[in-house]
Amino acid sequence: MPLCTKAPCAYPTSKAAAERVVANANSKFLCTVSLRPHLVWGPGDRNVVPRALALAKSGRLRIVGSGTNRVDLTHIENVVDAHVLAEAALAAPESAAAGRAYFITNGEPVVLWDFINELCSAAGIPPVRRRISLPAAMAVGAALEIVWTLLRRKEDPPMTRFVAKELATDHFFSIEAARRDLGYSPRVSMAEGMRELEPLLRAEFGGQVPVSS
Repeated sequence: MPLCTKAPCAYPTSKAAAERVVANANSKFLCTVSLRPHLVWGPGDRNVVPRALALAKSGRLRIVGSGTNRVDLTHIENVVDAHVLAEAALAAPESAAAGRAYFITNGEPVVLWDFINELCSAAGIPPVRRRISLPAAMAVGAALEIVWTLLRRKEDPPMTRFVAKELATDHFFSIEAARRDLGYSPRVSMAEGMRELEPLLRAEFGGQVPVSS
């Protein structure tokens, strides 16, 4: 499918622009490849998991939409493997990977809100139960974007239209091309990654799940 040229925020637009530069640079003198790791998580993550859990712990996180949307995530060790394999593939004569882009994921789509609540349980904090519709979340995001712009605030608002849509829609991808051309195979499963992460989350968030009556 064609790369996006306009999105509700700069992040996906800038990623697409960078990918065009990389693809256009590919030649017989310089082989290039683009990797698309989706929602990277694992030890050392300071973005995806900690931000979601901080919002959940504060009580500000809401299930957006139906709560049944499926997403792909990618454990950091699998991302590292993909980069090493991509370099090796480009070094091969007549590389099939040269000039191409590849989705890199765990290959195990999960129901996003089930996964977030599994993280909450691992961190020892209450699960997310409260809900908001996607149209309402989009409206809140649009309003906050305007306020943040008028106030010239540099940090991200707590909700944006882009984030609202990401939290409510399916986004998972085939990794068959990466398997075929790079020899990529996810080494760390979602279950293994969660077991590894649980003690780190407990130490960081230190919460206790309320005992049901």
